[in-house]
Amino acid sequence: GGTLASVGDVAESNFLVEHADLFTSKTSGFWIGIYKNVNGQLLWQDNSALDFVNWGEGQPSEDQLDYCVELSAFSGYWSILPCSSQKGFICKTPKIHPLLFALCLFTDVEKDKAHGHMNMWILLTLVLIILLGMGFMIYFLFKIKTRSATEREARWHSTPIEYSCVLTGKDDENDSINNKEKNEHSIV
Repeated sequence: GGTLASVGDVAESNFLVEHADLFTSKTSGFWIGIYKNVNGQLLWQDNSALDFVNWGEGQPSEDQLDYCVELSAFSGYWSILPCSSQKGFICKTPKIHPLLFALCLFTDVEKDKAHGHMNMWILLTLVLIILLGMGFMIYFLFKIKTRSATEREARWHSTPIEYSCVLTGKDDENDSINNKEKNEHSIV
């Protein structure tokens, strides 16, 4: 998920103000992601450094640092307000490609090397199972295709024999009856 937005430089601040201006009919300001940690330091919620600030005049005052930080939709300056104030909010999600995210998820070795290696083996096993499944599917589809081709060929070779019996008017039953009749006539 995302967190309340961090603002890294003037360009990002200007970008947010330009887009926040579109919503001034609904709210005059937006919450951004600055907070005060247990040591009293101001930090961004996404843990990035607070290198850029754009405080309004007289901000922040020391007695208000337990409050929330608003980005003014009109001026772009930041001010501290009670968190119960009704404001919009601007969220930010990290820019990570989905495949890179999956790779990071399965190879996060810094947190727990054993867990990261286990996840890597699980990922490799899943990939191997998928590849084997696809291989079996291709094999059986090829086998079915060649079997149906062989059956067609066998039917094609047997068809002329059936037609030749029909065309000549002969078949095995008629021949055996004719032979019996010949034998009967020759005895009498």
